[in-house]
Amino acid sequence: MTDLFKHDLLKQVAELDALPVGAYNIRANGNTAVRNTTAHINIVTKTDLPGIDIHVQAGTKNESLHIPVVISESGLKESVYNDFFIGPDCDITIIAGCGIHNCGDQDSSHDGIHAFYVGENSKVRYVEKHYGSADEGATGKRLMNPTTIINLGKNAQLTMETTQISGIDDTNRRTNAVLAEGAKLEIKENLMTTGDQRAVTDFVADLNGEGCSCNIVSRSVAKDNSWQEFTSRLNGNAPCAGHTECDGIIMDKARVLASPSLTANHIDASLIHEAAIGKIAGEQLTKLMTLGLTEAEAEEQIINGFLK
Repeated sequence: MTDLFKHDLLKQVAELDALPVGAYNIRANGNTAVRNTTAHINIVTKTDLPGIDIHVQAGTKNESLHIPVVISESGLKESVYNDFFIGPDCDITIIAGCGIHNCGDQDSSHDGIHAFYVGENSKVRYVEKHYGSADEGATGKRLMNPTTIINLGKNAQLTMETTQISGIDDTNRRTNAVLAEGAKLEIKENLMTTGDQRAVTDFVADLNGEGCSCNIVSRSVAKDNSWQEFTSRLNGNAPCAGHTECDGIIMDKARVLASPSLTANHIDASLIHEAAIGKIAGEQLTKLMTLGLTEAEAEEQIINGFLK
């Protein structure tokens, strides 16, 4: 049990330094380490694929579910499929995320495929953090490819907060959503790459139901020689509202590509996109440096504020 909390991985991705209250399934090095179910949230191991099915009973409110993954073995590669079946009239918080600590010279990777089926009038807050670390001298990469599939029923709501700030060498982050009548999807992404890291983000949302809405906001910082690509596609297939925004700070010799895309297939689809990429303004640095900060400290303050 104590090995679960080595390398600070669970603290970084799920703010855990002990087992949480409520339902949880913690996966460590390719296997379920600990699990707890409640009267309203049941977790079942899949029989056909690696992963779990989570069933949330109708009317479940003010409960939480933790499903973090930690990897501390060099060379471990896994794909995990988790399906969430959330009944009508629920209000729950799901804490996910993955932490990889690579101690050797082989690449370690985790591909997490999460599918959400959210019932009528339900509200879900989904928090997903990704983090990587390594032993001194370790050369193995930390690779992470999260896929999120979202199906929102009538008047259902899902808020997704996804964060990747440190230590992931290569990532493909894909989200596909389908919204029914009156459904609401909010996505906030915070991303930072350093060194030679590569990050690809791809959002696609089909706004199929009358009165549904989708708001996607991405904040990213690219440092050193890293490379980022952001793509978002909103398809307005009904009277709906959609907004996608990508703001990036570029530093050093990094590269950033932003490609927001809108398709209106209905006369009453209202869709907006925004994209901005630039360096830190010199006057911002100067102002903070006059308060006694070094240039590096001033940059850190600006970046931290931007990614909040």
